[in-house]
Amino acid sequence: MKVEIVMPKMGESINEGTLIKWHKKKGDKVKKDEIIYEISTDKVDTEIPSPEDGVLFDIKVFEQETVEVGTVVAVIETNGDTPAEQVEEKKIETPSTTQVGGEIVDVPMPKMGESVMEGTIIKWHKEVGDAVKRDEIIFEISTDKVDTEVPSPVEGTISEILFKENDTVQVGVAVAKILTSTGIAKPKAVTSEQEQERKTPSLDKEKSKGIQTQIAYNQQSITNFKSPTPGRFYSPLVLNIARTEGISMSELEMIQGTGIGGRVSKNDVINFLQNKRSGKTAVEFKVDQIKPSVEQKFEQPAFAQGERIKLIPMDNIRQRIMYHMVNSRDTSVHVTAMIEVDMSRIHNFIEKHRDEFLQKEGLKLTYMAFITYAAIEGLKEFPLMNASIDGNNIVVKNYINLGIAVAVEPNGLIVPNIKNADEKNIRGLAKAIADLGNRSRSKKLVPDDIMDGTFSITNYGVFGSLFGTPIINQPEVGILGVGAVTKKPVVVEIEGMEHIAIKPMMYLSLSHDHRLVDGMLGGKFLKSVKDTLENFDTNIV
Repeated sequence: MKVEIVMPKMGESINEGTLIKWHKKKGDKVKKDEIIYEISTDKVDTEIPSPEDGVLFDIKVFEQETVEVGTVVAVIETNGDTPAEQVEEKKIETPSTTQVGGEIVDVPMPKMGESVMEGTIIKWHKEVGDAVKRDEIIFEISTDKVDTEVPSPVEGTISEILFKENDTVQVGVAVAKILTSTGIAKPKAVTSEQEQERKTPSLDKEKSKGIQTQIAYNQQSITNFKSPTPGRFYSPLVLNIARTEGISMSELEMIQGTGIGGRVSKNDVINFLQNKRSGKTAVEFKVDQIKPSVEQKFEQPAFAQGERIKLIPMDNIRQRIMYHMVNSRDTSVHVTAMIEVDMSRIHNFIEKHRDEFLQKEGLKLTYMAFITYAAIEGLKEFPLMNASIDGNNIVVKNYINLGIAVAVEPNGLIVPNIKNADEKNIRGLAKAIADLGNRSRSKKLVPDDIMDGTFSITNYGVFGSLFGTPIINQPEVGILGVGAVTKKPVVVEIEGMEHIAIKPMMYLSLSHDHRLVDGMLGGKFLKSVKDTLENFDTNIV
């Protein structure tokens, strides 16, 4: 018998889809659930499996064609002898099922913040058929705000995984299904009234005509906007943004795509728009995009996987760190100043009270709590160090959200914030630092933890480094680098006489944005931090 394959409906508001790739050609054998083609909508790209075993008898819609939901895109000839009436029944069935002895629960892509609309699956911890417990981690996601682990909402068995690792999925879209207990699934019964309702949509003639006209208009708009360049494909979402923002087809063709196979993504178009509004032409933007790759081509050797070379693709978090670092370098005018601090007073206090603090507070007392306290005092004294730049305006913030850089294994970095850090004492800061470190390493941070920072501290001294030149965490204008505390001989003056003494010394470095923070302000801030640390009133602890 012949089974028609239709353009599926991928969401309540989705009325059409673009066929972007055929995995099979006419005459090929196909198996049930084998991927036969891919589609793109303005919400999601997805792969479509075959509903039956058979042969691909006919292809009615070709690559890069956009058609309405429900349009027949292909026909499969099966080997069975099912009567035509059953074929008609098959076409109007819904995929909904009733679970006997169990229930199928969707696991959606979680919403990790008000402005976060999608997430990238970076790792699956479970496979289809694996048993899971409630709150057991089943996969990890990455958004433009935070990476986190997603637990199972119920106890059961993974019955289906709908997206692969590195797929980007909209918030709320089901990424997996869990069978809550053992049982079998069977199709829900369809009454004759429901069947008739599916055959005859409950729309009056005028309303239906209006919807069909709008669909036809949208389809024609997208079709007219397609690239004449052979093999170049633009998703409906990209075309819609381009049409709305007035980007011409010639400009769209100049954009260097960063997606799979060089495809132009939403972010590529948005980046192009930002550059266009800043005065760059499409050609200048294209040159800027190509220039690094051209320089790399002529200045760096091309590496290939081999016996002596291993190529390791960057994971999602490493790519985002790379982007943020380059963005900061190209945004702020970095200047770094350094100062040496005598940590004797704080060092002696910690040595004396370390065990007592651990017993009472359950925390290890470290230099960082004192350094953050001193930095906060400096920010209060020099509020421009706590500011940001917005165009030609200086944004002065009357609150201090102090970012603490945390190294995350195997090769990552994240900067969560101590919110309203100026309201905390030494003990409160010590607890907050420990909490952020623990939640960063266990992927328990939420987007709010890493948003709205005003100033940052990075402790590269924990790895033994004496000093460094850290990169500013945008949109802040300064970052304090903390070196290792080491004992060294220094010259001290006692009763007018100079002596050489062994003291615990530490270098602090301040990278600041010279667009706002000049050497005088940066130097005064560093001197303030130094004075607070060297003359620390330990009675306040």
